Amino acid sequence: MPESGGLLKQELFYLTIPQVGGGEDIFATIRWSQKLLYDNGQFSVEVPFRFPQFVNPLPKVFMKKEKIQLTVNSGVTKEIILQGTSHPLKEKGRQGEKLSFLHEAAVENWSTKDFTFTYTVYSGDLSGQVLVKPSTLRDYDDRDMFCLFLLPGKNVDRKVFRKAVVYIIDTSGSMQGKPLESVKNAMSTALSDLVQGDFFNIIAFNDELHSFSSCLEQVNDKTIENAIQWMDLNFVAQGGTDIMHPLSEAMTLLSNSHDALPQIYLVTDGSVDDERNICHTVKTQLMNRGPKSPRVSTFGLGSYCNHYFLRMLASIGSIEGRMVQWFQKASNTIVSNISIDAIKNIQDFELDSEYIQDVSAKYPLCVSGRYHGKLPETLIAKGHLADMSEISIELKVHHVKDIPLDKVLAKQQMDLLTAKAWLLENKELERKVVKLSIQNSLPSEYTRMVLLQTSLDKIDPAQQAKNKSIKQSSPDERSAMPLRGLTLGFGDVTATRENLTTGFGEIKSPEKFEIFEKAVGCCSRVADCFCCMCFIKACSKMNDQCAIVMMQACAALACLGCFECCSELCCGGAN
Repeated sequence: MPESGGLLKQELFYLTIPQVGGGEDIFATIRWSQKLLYDNGQFSVEVPFRFPQFVNPLPKVFMKKEKIQLTVNSGVTKEIILQGTSHPLKEKGRQGEKLSFLHEAAVENWSTKDFTFTYTVYSGDLSGQVLVKPSTLRDYDDRDMFCLFLLPGKNVDRKVFRKAVVYIIDTSGSMQGKPLESVKNAMSTALSDLVQGDFFNIIAFNDELHSFSSCLEQVNDKTIENAIQWMDLNFVAQGGTDIMHPLSEAMTLLSNSHDALPQIYLVTDGSVDDERNICHTVKTQLMNRGPKSPRVSTFGLGSYCNHYFLRMLASIGSIEGRMVQWFQKASNTIVSNISIDAIKNIQDFELDSEYIQDVSAKYPLCVSGRYHGKLPETLIAKGHLADMSEISIELKVHHVKDIPLDKVLAKQQMDLLTAKAWLLENKELERKVVKLSIQNSLPSEYTRMVLLQTSLDKIDPAQQAKNKSIKQSSPDERSAMPLRGLTLGFGDVTATRENLTTGFGEIKSPEKFEIFEKAVGCCSRVADCFCCMCFIKACSKMNDQCAIVMMQACAALACLGCFECCSELCCGGAN
């Protein structure tokens, strides 16, 4: 359903199923993918499973059943521990890293809450694994794929890197109202999470640049209080958007990071003309600094900013809630400068991202890619801890068969390839995105998803005779409706120049699909006028005999009232 505010707006997708007879069963299969949530060492998933009261069948007339069948394939050999679930699940079996659960019961009412499932992977310290799957005949790349992940574990003694942070905040005119207020609240939370030994500075930018301080400030109660007061005075939405100037200023500030891990956080809602030049310039400066180069993290607001520019900039190096999580993920580094040993002898080894990110104490690390050849049974991941000592983590290589690794990684691969294609203006990379999009039925910036009306091969003879007088459309005349709003786009420089706000204003009503309206027909439209939710709720409280009498009376009245309308509109007035 529409959500006011935030990066993406969710939409309610619906499909009307016409000509359903009484007592018939309706089966619907829905496939989708979503990311597992991770918080405080726990993985969780939430699936919409709420049914409004008015869709429940009449009590004592229809028996209602509820069934949930869940299979968890964790992909790890560690012990899986169930932490909680919204519905009573019974464990049916365990086989390696695969668990199966079942819930089946007769219920008075269908579920009124979403389905949630939470579990943990037992790991006292850093651990991980490499999942490998061979390419398929339909694959866009003939190389095998792999997915490497590292779990931070629950070692409370693991030290977090000291940080030298520069926050770069867009205060252009388009940030006025809720966006800038949410950013200010998230910034206050992020500043309060800094600890003694950290350093920070804040840069607010539009056409001009305003800095909290001329140098990095050491964290203490006084500087944090001063910074929050400074934000109240200087976070004023006005002017245009200039991203390169504050980025250069931040890297200059971090040239002396006091032996702390240098980090840059960029928050913007705009798109600028020189985005590719910004990426190339930043990449050159970071490469010259080596392992101590600043880590760049980006957060885009609304649809006018170029999210692929921000993704590329970051790979080179509610809003408030998501921003706080974003700050926490990037600011709790426990292992940096990660490299994978034993891949030098592997042919065509390629990561989907530009480099391997640091490991955060708050979130697991996941890296995917392609290779030719044969991986050894064990890979070694090496990195540096906060005390600059080296750590080695053994990663077992696991060849998977029943995990659809290509489907799981498809969206991430498409986003990373799209960002590279945009930066390099590379047509070959664009074609790879197109192949991935078609192969996995996922929309991309270079493809379009279309809703196509088709007719059933088998038609009831009585229904076919009834429709003889109605003109049948040819295959070329079938309705095709493009589905819009499924991709992010590459930003809108013009809207940024004009300081238009996006994603936080009034929500437009969803487009009506003509294909659905035709499928329903005028009878259901007339029925909608009197079969309101309140009427159905009232019927649900009647006893069986009263409900049957009422339904028969309503059916008779509806038939008398709709007969002439249906004869004229549905049948075209044919005799």
